[in-house]
Amino acid sequence: MTFWLRPAFALRVAGRFQQLVGFDRSMALASGALTALVPLAILCGLLTTRVVGTDLAEGVINRYGLTGDGAEAVRHVLSASGDSTSLGVFGVVFLLISVLSFARATQRLFEQGWELRPLSVRNTVNDLKWIMMLAVYAALSCCVHAVLGRRPLAMEASAVMAPLTAGFLVWGGRILSAGRITKRGLLPFGCIGAILLAGYSMAMTAYLPRLFNSYTNRYGAVGAVFAMLSALFGAMLAIVASAALGREVQDELARIGRGERPPDHEVRRQWDTLLSQTRSRWRTTRGQALLARLTRRRGDRGC
Repeated sequence: MTFWLRPAFALRVAGRFQQLVGFDRSMALASGALTALVPLAILCGLLTTRVVGTDLAEGVINRYGLTGDGAEAVRHVLSASGDSTSLGVFGVVFLLISVLSFARATQRLFEQGWELRPLSVRNTVNDLKWIMMLAVYAALSCCVHAVLGRRPLAMEASAVMAPLTAGFLVWGGRILSAGRITKRGLLPFGCIGAILLAGYSMAMTAYLPRLFNSYTNRYGAVGAVFAMLSALFGAMLAIVASAALGREVQDELARIGRGERPPDHEVRRQWDTLLSQTRSRWRTTRGQALLARLTRRRGDRGC
């Protein structure tokens, strides 16, 4: 742990995250996911309603235990019926553009994270394959959580989904990069991403009902959209952070394979330097606080 958490490695991870413009990219991915996946989910929900009799809105409500205004807002935003919902030519075009835009935004994450030449529209076929596999992954996730998600924090469901998430992330990075990143190079990203997303899923199981209720009480039905955007932002932030950390772990493992591992005394020296700087800054800050307090007391006595 002292080796992987050493200051030099942590600074490289932070620099990689900054190079990816992590927070801005996470928000862009969350916005793209909301624009593309919600209409696609509603369309798929129409099919599942006819097959199993439960629509998407009821599935979300049951999974997260939503009640009151939060549940009503989700029904208003996500519910659809075959009699009142149709998809014309313009709707098909818009949906296709939306999902491809989201896929290309995810593709650019891998291209910039692994410093690859952009392919843009030349990778459209692979983007469509990724979208279809994403739909399959989402369906599997819904089934697993429907069966196992009633346990506290859905821990069993998250544990079952973790290997599937890791496999999907590795496969997705491979196909969105058009095979330019090896599976071995994506394995750290997949494992880290699966762990972070599993933890985030458990946290959202406990927090999302409160988030929906708070936003819907304040903004009405549109609050459900804000809540979904907030939840998607957290998930995309976990993925972007996993890409930054996974890339640096991959590079570090490659250096170790070449015999370039830093010696133990160098790692110890980095920690000693960090601890000494932290102690020095703490003493300086504490001294300044005491001096400000004494000055304030003298001023009060003078008054």
